[in-house]
Parts: sequence; C-alpha cells; structure tokens
Amino acid sequence: CLDDLGEDIACIGVILRDSHGTAQVKSVTGNKILRILKAHGLAPEIPEDLYHLIKKAVSIRKHLERNRKDKNSKFRLILVESRTHWLARYY
Repeated sequence: CLDDLGEDIACIGVILRDSHGTAQVKSVTGNKILRILKAHGLAPEIPEDLYHLIKKAVSIRKHLERNRKDKNSKFRLILVESRTHWLARYY
C-alpha cells in the first residue's frame, strides 16, 4: 500500500496516474482515495491541506529565525497563519 510508505493523498494519485495509467481513481473504484483510506483505517489524522499550510508556516518561521529583517516573509507568515486558522475552523 502506498500509504504505508508515508505518501500523502495527492502523491498516491500521481503515482497511480503515472505508473499504472489510472487517470481518475474515482472513475475506476467509485470512491475517492481519501474514502478508500478511511474505510481501511489509514486516513491521516489532520487533513492534507491543513497539514501543508502548517508545514509552510514552520518553514517560514525557520527562515525568519535566520533573516529577522525580512518584512515580506513576516507578512506572508501572517497570511499563511490566518489561512490556517480559517481552515481549522471547518475541521
């Protein structure tokens, strides 16, 4: 299973498309990849989009530790964190 290798849902879809010729998993199985993973108890604890926003905020914070005067990154961090809080309300 690709999920055992630590792949996220988008990467699973890309691997299936590129190596196995499956254009859309839903058209073949009738279910989306996330629903298949949930049925087998392999769904991620936090949603994929929220995970990637948190990961992006952490990388911007690491950048700001090295470059304290980077005003643009400070502004982008505020935008990413506000998007994270906005998205977290819906989960």
